[in-house]
Amino acid sequence: MNTAITINKTEILKRFKPINAFTHKGIQGHALLIGGSYGKIGALTLASKACLKTGCGLVTVFIPKCGYQILQSANPEVMVVTDSQEKYLSNIALTFTVQAIGIGPGLGQAPQTQNALYEFLLQNKTPLVVDADALNMLSQNKEWIALLPNNTILTPHLKELERLIGKWNSDSEKWNKAIAFSLRYHLVVVIKGAPTCIIDGATIYTNTTGNAALATAGTGDVLTGMITSLLAQSYQPLDAALLGVYLHGLTADIALPQTGYQSFIASDVIDTIGKAYLSLDTK
Repeated sequence: MNTAITINKTEILKRFKPINAFTHKGIQGHALLIGGSYGKIGALTLASKACLKTGCGLVTVFIPKCGYQILQSANPEVMVVTDSQEKYLSNIALTFTVQAIGIGPGLGQAPQTQNALYEFLLQNKTPLVVDADALNMLSQNKEWIALLPNNTILTPHLKELERLIGKWNSDSEKWNKAIAFSLRYHLVVVIKGAPTCIIDGATIYTNTTGNAALATAGTGDVLTGMITSLLAQSYQPLDAALLGVYLHGLTADIALPQTGYQSFIASDVIDTIGKAYLSLDTK
């Protein structure tokens, strides 16, 4: 039997870990974000800034060479490693250890990038968040899904979900297919929408924050950065997904009186993460 749980402040506070007053950047987690391609470096710019603003101690991005100056200028707090190729990723070779990896924003689907993703999945054991073009490549090569570490977090919107699990004719069929997919591969599936739902095995979590202002370019990249940040900070994958989705939606609820629906953009999510965290303060 499927279980349904509503994600509200009470549920989030059971999982939220307040910051340790004696912490330092070395124990606040190191996250790596992999993606970007020519014309889509903004996706990693947004994701990496959101990753930092969600509390990660160190953030590194792995991008094509064309994004180096952009990232270093836009986010001076983020460390940058580049591929040998100028416009796309061709070889995801990592020489350092991180606590969590987010892959997919702005990645593109060049043949060399597809091969790089496959080679990466073969050897990766680090907790993982998979989004955007990385999801699309998985849907085209379904045998790769079995290479994902247990409890990997996938963040598809409805069209990406359909490519992964197949078409459905009703809501109940959609949930049944998503649950079967989660159970088969031991994955946490964040289904972005209104509302956003998280599938963990036979349990469906329904988020209560967020509004139509989030229907704008880049908010999904921001969510990937936020969830990867929480994963790097030692949250369990399910808790990282739940807290990330809750805070992400909450930023739109908090900012809406100032921005209205039309002028809210992905950067406003990032700018409001601090206020979203402050709203969880129970003192």
